[in-house]
Amino acid sequence: MKKILTVLVLFTAVFTAQAQNSLMENSRRVSTRGYAEREVTPDIIYLSISLKEYYQDGNSKRKVSIETLEKQLFDAAMKNGVKKEDFTIQNIYSYNAETKKKNNELLQSRQYRIKVTNLNNLNKMMDEVDAKGLQSTSIAGYDHSQKRQIEKELKTAAVKDARTNADILASADGGTVGKALMINDNSNVNWNEIMPQPRMYAMAKTANAEMDGAGTGVDLDIRPIKLTCNIDAVFELK
Repeated sequence: MKKILTVLVLFTAVFTAQAQNSLMENSRRVSTRGYAEREVTPDIIYLSISLKEYYQDGNSKRKVSIETLEKQLFDAAMKNGVKKEDFTIQNIYSYNAETKKKNNELLQSRQYRIKVTNLNNLNKMMDEVDAKGLQSTSIAGYDHSQKRQIEKELKTAAVKDARTNADILASADGGTVGKALMINDNSNVNWNEIMPQPRMYAMAKTANAEMDGAGTGVDLDIRPIKLTCNIDAVFELK
């Protein structure tokens, strides 16, 4: 019985010593934070465009149908680099037309969502649509084609910055930095929240503008955004 107790005491002593040594080794660490930032200009916009049927010169027998207007917009979008799958119908409405007839016909209005990746062709696309059938235009949102790669590069830079900061702290105490014991990504990059508020100015043709030969112009205000990345890290201290 005494031998069993002696073995247990020795085992406990050895285990405690190992635990203390491990704790001492693990306590030699340096904690730091890494940071990286980059300015990025969105290269994708999502347009919301509404088209409406109308009567030419108020004549109920000369209606410009929504199918005609939709084909104009679709053909113009395809011609200027929009993919077929990026041209979708969001909503369909109807409204009363103001004519001299007692029973006014309900005319159609449709809203489209278009993903545009070539912003240089935007004005060309809009100019090919009958401006009288253009009810409204707005920007529904922004995006970036390389956002995943940008996030990866930012996180890599932040980790490297964390190690650099750890090297500075370690060298100040006469030590060196070893392997990373813990890396915690504190970044929460939500592109929808940090993208600038959409702004778009659309100038549809009026009767007088048509006389002057003016077209439908679109002026975009796309500003760069700043992306940041924060990394918490713990490194072995030698």
